[in-house]
Amino acid sequence: MKIHINQNECEVPEGTTVKELLERQQIAPEGTAVAVDNKLVPKSEWENRTLCDGEKVTVIRATFGG
Repeated sequence: MKIHINQNECEVPEGTTVKELLERQQIAPEGTAVAVDNKLVPKSEWENRTLCDGEKVTVIRATFGG
């Protein structure tokens, strides 16, 4: 199935969870926030939140600096 992650089309297997998507994209969970179709998905739900065809995933990474 196809989803969009940060405006880029991505092909993932049916039943992929948010957690699995981040692992496939090699995105560390620390300092990361995820929204699906503009709705924040709490980190506690990443393992259970299954993605559907056509959904738009936004991944935001915290940056540190001074």
